Amino acid sequence: MTADSNYIVVGKIGSTYGIKGWLKVISYTSPVAGILDYKLWYLEDTLHWKPIEISTGREHGKGIVVHFDGYETPEKARLLTGKKIAITRAQLPKLTQQEYYWADLEGLTVINDTGEELGKVIYLMETGSNDVLVVKGEKEIAIPYLPGEVILSIDLEKQIMQVKWDMI
Repeated sequence: MTADSNYIVVGKIGSTYGIKGWLKVISYTSPVAGILDYKLWYLEDTLHWKPIEISTGREHGKGIVVHFDGYETPEKARLLTGKKIAITRAQLPKLTQQEYYWADLEGLTVINDTGEELGKVIYLMETGSNDVLVVKGEKEIAIPYLPGEVILSIDLEKQIMQVKWDMI
């Protein structure tokens, strides 16, 4: 399936749960239960995203379980295991200026303040104190996401992020 910037991946369908067709969900949202705020999901299909509506869902332990109409048995529900869950960009809350979704930062070309290209943002991670950009160029480097200190500017239109960071 090709990438489509209109869809944002927010999780993945896990294994079946119980005997009535419930499924575990691996949520990429923060908080984890935030994925349940979106009642209409799109599941990964071979060539496109297929809409599916959650009939019911809830927190279960440290995770999430959901049920979809038409998937009343573990055998039928198992057909969805492993599929990525996306929502449309239009479903996301609007951000204030200088706020970005991680999905918008992934793929940006990172250039330091001396004009040296460091690579592209391949993913972000939470560390507790601040988020970290993982940038892949000649080698893979981790750059703290600290706007105004390390992150100098972000231009989504040009797909460029300027940072104050030297290659060591």
